[in-house]
Amino acid sequence: MDNKKITLEDLGYNEFFESSRVSLGLTEYPVARVVAEYREVYRVRNKKGEFLARVTGKHMFTAEKREDYPAVGDWVTIEELAGNKAIVRGILTRKTILMKKYSNKQENQIIAVNIDMAFIVESMDRDYNLNRFERFFVLAIEGNITPVMILNKTDLIPKTELDNRIDKIKDRFSSINIIATSTVTREGLEELRNHIEKGKTYCFLGSSGVGKSSLINRLLQKDEIKTREMGLVTGKGKHTTTTREMYFLENGGLVVDNPGTREVGIADSDVGIEVVFDEISRLSKECRYSDCTHMHEPGCIVRKAVEEEKFDKDKYTNFIKLKKEAEFYKMTNVEKRKKDRKFGRFIKKAKKSLKIIK
Repeated sequence: MDNKKITLEDLGYNEFFESSRVSLGLTEYPVARVVAEYREVYRVRNKKGEFLARVTGKHMFTAEKREDYPAVGDWVTIEELAGNKAIVRGILTRKTILMKKYSNKQENQIIAVNIDMAFIVESMDRDYNLNRFERFFVLAIEGNITPVMILNKTDLIPKTELDNRIDKIKDRFSSINIIATSTVTREGLEELRNHIEKGKTYCFLGSSGVGKSSLINRLLQKDEIKTREMGLVTGKGKHTTTTREMYFLENGGLVVDNPGTREVGIADSDVGIEVVFDEISRLSKECRYSDCTHMHEPGCIVRKAVEEEKFDKDKYTNFIKLKKEAEFYKMTNVEKRKKDRKFGRFIKKAKKSLKIIK
């Protein structure tokens, strides 16, 4: 993207962010978008070019949590300094936010903000797992972001097996858009490009090694993101990227690459869970108790549907796990210390209960 021709609109700026700038009283400073995040330093971009920016000491002193700091995709106001340096003077209101939780950490981790669509990538050759996809799906919906499923590396399985997997996905997620891709055969790449519009922002999510960066390289039509080959014996490998970064496509779309992750915790995701598991939400209205946990209560319509094989058992199992996980993350540290043992007993009881459903 040529800096001489770039506009704020090319970077995704619109009336939503301008209204935020005015309401926050930040009109005396120019705006820029955070395109990369390093340790305590941010690379920001506007129509003048790129700057390396830092937050003020006051900001660090007053910030209470990770969400109070800039993240890739944020719109910030900056004070420009010499040598393409800058100071972040304010963060504009976020339109969307994608967050996850680590089980051993109290704070949420921001994946990206102001994203229009999330491409959730599953590889056909290694850790293909619909439950993991469901987790990303919940996070996207909770963040008010449209999810699209990418089944990557399709060249590694027979077409009949691919078709079978797609059929099962459609049975479980009737409304999800699916794109089958391969960077080897180039299958689906044009369809993927057609999803990307000028001035819109997209992110790629998935575990390490599923091919996120390779797909972005194909979209960029150059190897801008360096990747490390997977081990031929173990099938394991790591992406060399340790930072989140935004890239600019020829058609004007903006894409964010994310380091692969092994753990995707659900944080404060009530809305996302309700939407993803909307069938359970509808069925639960017929349960005998309004606060039914769908685990052991008499008159539970959800359990009855699972037992009669009218509802997918795996989806039900994942629902129970994600629901309790979300509730667990909402607790304070004191509550967690009290509940840790009870939560462990609940999981054991849940697994035992599920064995009854054959």
